[in-house]
Amino acid sequence: MRLDLMKAKIFSGVQPTSVPTIGNYVGAMRQFVELQDDYDATYCIVNQHAITVPQDPAKLHQTTRELAALYLALGIDPKKATIFVQSDVPAHTQAAWIILCTTGLGELERMTQFKDKSTKQESVNAGLLCYPALMVADIILYDAAYVPVGEDQKQHLELTRNYVDRFNQRYGKGKELLVKPEIITPKSGGRVMSLQDPFSKMSKSDTNAKATISLLDDPKTILKKMKSAVTDSVGQVNYDRENQPAVSNLLDIFSAFSGRSIDSLVAEYHEAGYGTFKQAIADSIIATLEPIQAEYHRLLTSSTLDDILADGAKKANQQANKVLARMEKAIGLTYR
Repeated sequence: MRLDLMKAKIFSGVQPTSVPTIGNYVGAMRQFVELQDDYDATYCIVNQHAITVPQDPAKLHQTTRELAALYLALGIDPKKATIFVQSDVPAHTQAAWIILCTTGLGELERMTQFKDKSTKQESVNAGLLCYPALMVADIILYDAAYVPVGEDQKQHLELTRNYVDRFNQRYGKGKELLVKPEIITPKSGGRVMSLQDPFSKMSKSDTNAKATISLLDDPKTILKKMKSAVTDSVGQVNYDRENQPAVSNLLDIFSAFSGRSIDSLVAEYHEAGYGTFKQAIADSIIATLEPIQAEYHRLLTSSTLDDILADGAKKANQQANKVLARMEKAIGLTYR
């Protein structure tokens, strides 16, 4: 028996909307590489989720390939994990329709993200309300036992767990037709906050370009953004979340990219001055990202990326179709 067949299955999907930040990298993305060694991992570029808001078609096509290339450049190994684009697997939308037809309207209307996003849009499309059903499909189609999620996605995981319980009870006849996923939190190197506001999480949707560092920022841009990062008037490097939150955030970033402990960094840079401190942080980020960016650009200009995604789609279709068939048979859609 292959070793990966003995591992618990894990699923994660990411929207190809904008370039991830170093916060995304530290908080989740680098852990995805580690998770592929411990689990039978499936990683999906969820481009169908992206169209719940208006998208430029050419740009969406481009960003989908770019995100796939970036994940591979980070170290996701197609020999260990399945990586594919959501729209290449029709079972996602087919299963989502079944899920919508067996999910109450009230459940969808109570989703926090729907309530938040719908108030920010002049015209709310039905997809914004219904996309949690597609997210449920993403997870259950791969028999995922575990799903790594942040705080903002826990409600969607609970929706998935509730749906699995309801489906199994209604159609399972004593059998667990669908796998009920557990929530896990990947190992984290700390929560990265905005470079301009240490009380706000670094977000790729931040309108202030100085607040974030993108994984594709060049060395000059990284150094410029780091130099403009807010600090304080204390003038010393201390890890003190209450009195020096901005400096403490920079220490978290420095530790995550250098692999050094907070204590050792404080000991070395305590009296060095913020200019020297920021330069050293920028150097550590650049040293980590340069080889990733080099591999990213290589993948974008080669046929390797398309071959990997095609192979991933083939494996994903085989797995997803098995679960979809179980669902269709259970509810009576199979008539032959």
